[in-house]
Formats: sequence, structure tokens, C-alpha cells
Amino acid sequence: MGALLSLPLLAVPSLGTLMSFGASCCGAAACSAICNQCGIFKSSMATRIAYAFLLLVNSIISWLMLTPWALKKLEHLTLDYVNISCQGKQCYGFVAVQRVNFALGLFHLILSIILIGVNSSRDRRASLQNGYWGPKVIVWLAFVVLTFLIPETFFQVWGRYIALAGAMLFVLLGLILLVDLAHTWAEYCLEKIEDQDSRFWHVLLVGSTLGMFTASFAMTIIMYIFFAQSGCAMNQAAITVNLVVLLLITAISVHPTVQEYNPKAGLAQAAMVSVYCTYLTMSAVSMEPDDRHCNPLIRARGTRTASIVLGAIVTMLTIAYTTTRAATQGIALNGNASHAYSKLRDEEGEHGLVDQQPNSRREMRAEALRAAVEAGSLPANALDDSDDDDDESSDGHGGKDDERGGTQYNYALFHVIFLLATTWVATLLTQNIDYEATGVAAVGRTYWASWVKIVSSCVCYAIYSWSLLAPVMMPGRFGN
Repeated sequence: MGALLSLPLLAVPSLGTLMSFGASCCGAAACSAICNQCGIFKSSMATRIAYAFLLLVNSIISWLMLTPWALKKLEHLTLDYVNISCQGKQCYGFVAVQRVNFALGLFHLILSIILIGVNSSRDRRASLQNGYWGPKVIVWLAFVVLTFLIPETFFQVWGRYIALAGAMLFVLLGLILLVDLAHTWAEYCLEKIEDQDSRFWHVLLVGSTLGMFTASFAMTIIMYIFFAQSGCAMNQAAITVNLVVLLLITAISVHPTVQEYNPKAGLAQAAMVSVYCTYLTMSAVSMEPDDRHCNPLIRARGTRTASIVLGAIVTMLTIAYTTTRAATQGIALNGNASHAYSKLRDEEGEHGLVDQQPNSRREMRAEALRAAVEAGSLPANALDDSDDDDDESSDGHGGKDDERGGTQYNYALFHVIFLLATTWVATLLTQNIDYEATGVAAVGRTYWASWVKIVSSCVCYAIYSWSLLAPVMMPGRFGN
């Protein structure tokens, strides 16, 4: 891990450094080529977890580069023989964090462009998404090193304008997806109740709704007790506004007019939105600076490191969820879904027989199965079974490829979301940096981060309210 952390901190690499790095690249590439089969994930979920872990490592490196703490530790390991510097300047702070995240963002941008139009793992480009992990890690590390050769002025502009815009877009996307999750969860439970009439789904829906409302009110009470003392006007206003809007959207969700135009709207969606927005508010007041003595967590002993670690974990989980959810919805944006079976043409005069010469035996088999499915002789999942058979015959390890018939998510959009995630991480870390700090830096402990969370909570409430009121205000557009 020490070697990994030292790579971004290399200054202007000397010729010997570049030669050593090139040799390590070749060695790693050779190992990756030998282990190519074991490096390809057959599960789409495993691939997404791997990219999320890469983002986590990149974020940790960025966090450590906020202050000279990591540099001093690294220099100490070399018995103070190596003096690390970047073009005569210190390798930490705003620009260093922007360099590291820019490298990973560039990595995802290139992959996004390369993977445009990949619809199944049969496309040879799909192996770039699910495999070649050794070379991909090497490319990422090379980008990190090369960013330290780019002039500092570029990253001043990038970080203050472009990365900030990308970060706000990432936050907005996360809020939209949260509201979508609330509707999807409630509608899924209602469908299960209607189809199966199962007591389990009744209990799950009612129990989760009551649990989330209970958590929302519990967090509100805790905030009033610990973070809304006399003189803490900002906290008092944020907590009160959240509580009032929480009650308001709950009332709107069960209003008869809203129920008439959207019968599936109800307390379950309101509960999920409420608990998330209340969490955002609590996170905002618990992460603000303590210059006005409104944050007892900072004054309490032993909680500083714990809150930093907890905040980092929650942030990474949120980013991972947002990325996964957005990638899944990318299929809908493209207008086609995985395992979508194409129908035979029913044009006038169509005889329903295969009239084109297939290019291979596999295509012949697929055409015959598709015709049988269309005629009703076989179920639709016979096409999936066929794909699985092909996978087992082609994979020497007998593993099944869950994307043979179609990708589970949009590869290009997946990497665009990760690109936005790197801008959010960089922006979150570089607001109001304390250059005099000598230890590890607190993540998001600024008024800027607190206000972003408070505003995000209000925006999330607004998006959810609009999802309820839009069918009432524009019934023609929503098919009612």
C-alpha cells in the first residue's frame, strides 16, 4: 500500500524513475496476460464492485493528500533521505487532490467513449469492461503520475469551475434516483401484494414505512437536543424546515386528489424520502465547524476519527448506489432492455420463415429459437437458456455470463457517472482546506458542505412533490 500511495506523490519523474515504472508496467502487463481468464468477471455485479473499490482507493489517496501528513510519513519511511516535491512545490492541497481525481475521471471518460454501443458481452469491447484489470490499474496509475506534469493553472480552472459543475450534477442525479427508488420500492411491494396476496409483503411494506418514519422523527429529536442550542440559528432553521416539509409531503402523498391521479402514491414513498432528507439534515448539522459551539461531536473526545470514518463510508456507499442505479436506468434511456426479445415482422405478406442466410451456426440456432418463441412453441426464456449453454461451452471454467443476451447496464453511462463521482469527491475534499493542519483532514467539515446537504434536502423534497403533483397538473401528459 505504501508503494501505491507513493506513486501519485512522485514529482517530476527522473529518467530512472520512468524506466523503473515502465519495467513494472511491462511486468504487470505480462502477469495480467497470463492471468487473463481469471481476471475477467462473468458477473456484472462483480465488475461494478471492482470499479467502486477503485474509486474508494482513489478517494482515500486524495484524502491523504489534503495535508502533508502522508508525505511526512512517506519521507519518514525513507529515513528522511527522500524529499518529495512537485516542480519545487509541495505535493498536497487543492491542486494535488484535483490531479488525482482528474486522472481517474480521464480514465473513466476514455472507457466511456470506447464502450459506446456495447449491448452484450459478445461484443469484443465488453472484455475491456469486465477484464484486463492489471493493465487498467496500470493505466490509472500512469494517468496519476502524468497529471503532475500538467501546469497547476489548468487544475485551478478545472477544480473551481468544471469539477464544481460536475459535482452539482452528480448530487442532483443522486436525488432524482432516490425519488425514483422510493416510487419503485412502493410499487414493487404493491404488485407483490396484488399478485400473491402474501402477508409477508403486507408486513414488509407497512413495517418499513413505520420504521422509516420512526427513524425520521428520532433523528429530528436528537438534532433538537444536541445541535439546536441557543445561538445556533442555522441549525434551528434547518431542522424546523425539514420537519415542516416532512409533514407537508406526507399530507400531499395521501391527499384524495393525488390518490385519484396516482393511486400507487402513498406513505411508503413519503417515508423513504423523509428519512433520507432528515439524514441529510442531520449530516449537515453534525459536520459543520464548531466555531459557534453548535457541534458537540467535534468537542467530544474520541468521536472525531469515528465520525470521519463513518462519513467516508456513507459517502462511498451513496456513490456506489447512485452509480449502480444510474447504470441500470441507462438501459431505459437507450430504449432497450437486457434480454429483450425481438419479434418477427408481421408486415403484410410476411410468411414468417427465415429468408436470410445466417452468418454462423450460432445465428442459425438463434433464428430457429426466435421463430419457435414467436410461434409459441417455446417460452421466451429459451433464448436465455441458449445463451447460457453457449457460455458454458465457451468458458473453460464452466462459469455463466449473465450479460451474454444483453448487458445488465449501460457501460458508457456507467463510466460517465463515475466521472461525475470523481468531480464530487474532489470538490467535497477541497472546500476550505486548512493548510496549517498537520494530521489527517476531516472530510466535509465545512459550512459549504453543510449547506450543500441542506439545499440537497430541500431539492429532494421538491422533486418528490413534483412527482406527486405533476400528474394532477398535467393529466394529459401522464396518460390520465
